[in-house]
Amino acid sequence: MGKPHSKSSDPHQPVDLRVIGGHFRGRKLRYHGDPTTRPMKDRVREAIFNLIGPEVKGCHAIDLFAGTGALGLESLSRGAVSATFIEKHIPTARVVEENIQTLEVDDRTELLMTSAFLWGKRDLPNAEFGFPWLVFCSPPYVFYVDRQQEMLELIEAILARMPVGSMMAVEADPRFDFELLPGSVIQKKDRAPKKEREGWDVRTYHPAVVGLRRKGK
Repeated sequence: MGKPHSKSSDPHQPVDLRVIGGHFRGRKLRYHGDPTTRPMKDRVREAIFNLIGPEVKGCHAIDLFAGTGALGLESLSRGAVSATFIEKHIPTARVVEENIQTLEVDDRTELLMTSAFLWGKRDLPNAEFGFPWLVFCSPPYVFYVDRQQEMLELIEAILARMPVGSMMAVEADPRFDFELLPGSVIQKKDRAPKKEREGWDVRTYHPAVVGLRRKGK
């Protein structure tokens, strides 16, 4: 996700997004201009997948607050085995469904029209996908202010539940302090090779701030 972006003065006019890399590179994704959704800027999405690298292959992607579904679909394009999309806002979930059908990945995806917070309490404790997880948490930035405790609880619960070898990417803005999450923030001078990083690798792509966490043994 990211901020709404359209050259049109009509915020509800459909605009096109594209898959950046992998098997579906260049394929169009739909965004119908609903301000409830803020597609992540291409440069931020590309930066996240550069950080993840080839580790996306063989993962099960979980796209919380899915919006257009671009993050989960980008994961499938780059080698993820399957994906779960969670989107409460029904008109927005229909956009995810349309994008899934456009790329013809219905057989590898699950779309849940429910709250990510409810999913975290009801379904997460029993979640089993058979592969390492690649979790994207990209909610409206205001959630980190107005619903901070719920956000912290959701992220902490996922970190505790996801299997070894999994990754989680959290997108926020400068108002959120990643030090509130379990695990330290990796300082630039201390950045080790990807496989050895245990804390949050936090990068700023104004106005977005993205933290990536790998779960080792």
